[in-house]
Amino acid sequence: MEIYIIRHGETVWNREKRLQGTSDIELNEEGRRLARETGKNLWNVEFDIVYASPLKRAYETAELITAKRPITVIRDNRIREIGFGVLEGKTTDQMTEEERKRVNQFFEAPESYIPAEGGEQIEDAAKRAAEFIKEQIEPLEEKGYKRIMIVAHGAINKAMMMYIKQHGKQLFWSGGFQKNCNAIIVDYKNGCYQVISEENVFY
Repeated sequence: MEIYIIRHGETVWNREKRLQGTSDIELNEEGRRLARETGKNLWNVEFDIVYASPLKRAYETAELITAKRPITVIRDNRIREIGFGVLEGKTTDQMTEEERKRVNQFFEAPESYIPAEGGEQIEDAAKRAAEFIKEQIEPLEEKGYKRIMIVAHGAINKAMMMYIKQHGKQLFWSGGFQKNCNAIIVDYKNGCYQVISEENVFY
């Protein structure tokens, strides 16, 4: 069973380099274009079922990729983005020195990351991501599903990969940070995962 794990298209906050987290920011026109192009270039790839984060930028990306297909996009709150608390909406220029340090840890030394007020621990995001994969995705193989699409976010996708690759948070960014609409492709068979590719763009 193939699993495509896709990051959402671009938003204004992506362009402005603001932390998004659980803030519900819509796609911008470039993000919509990327999603449409991705869908067009995946037209001949058949998907049995599609899941998306409930946040607008991911759900709309999934809808645009699957446009004109007879398939329903299923929202699942477990794959919403990691929350950054009081840092959401800020650029690094708008942060205090301590806040910038936390952000740098998240991206450069995740094993040392301590969330800001209202933020989420990597371990907590990894737990819900693993639950989603184990409870929602893995049972589909026995039901005969051949190909699954998951559309979510840069960090929560890496949290899913922590479970798939079975590594700790020190390797959280293993495989590199996903570009907008980048797809990680993995194969799941008889309880085992194989990472096919982590750098796929279809636009």
